[in-house]
Amino acid sequence: MHNNVISSIFDHLIKNNISCLRFNFRGVEGSTGHYSGGIGELSDVHSCIKFLQKKENRKILICGYSYGATIGCSAVNFSESIIGFCAISFPWDFMGKNFGDFSQTDKFKLFIQGDQDSIARYDNFLSHYKKYLKPKEKIIIEGADHFYRGLEGILAEDLVRFIKKIQTI
Repeated sequence: MHNNVISSIFDHLIKNNISCLRFNFRGVEGSTGHYSGGIGELSDVHSCIKFLQKKENRKILICGYSYGATIGCSAVNFSESIIGFCAISFPWDFMGKNFGDFSQTDKFKLFIQGDQDSIARYDNFLSHYKKYLKPKEKIIIEGADHFYRGLEGILAEDLVRFIKKIQTI
């Protein structure tokens, strides 16, 4: 939650008056619990969605980075109030086929990927991306590795533009 990518996204969303919720998965940075292989973490995302549904009657766009993209985007079909997802450096090759299948949807999708990413491997990105149903978009950030150092603002601005665009549809 307190890394350069998540912090930049959070700051940009707030500056653009876009409501957001960020959280740590179980066992990360002081969060209670222990890693559970994805199932418990997916339950955490479901709990966050339920929380948001009680607080506001709004549309929800899930945004996740790296492992958070894998788990968060897997919840896209959990509720009708979810209108889509943004996956930043989705690590398909580490997470297995199930998480890619869980994130399959006909809802809005944005994939942001660094062209120098060797963790969520850029050289495999297009083969995974082409498997997704439309509507979908991709943004490739030139010079970005998995951590987007110095490019966080560009990434966050791209996400804000996408959100504003789909809000008008």
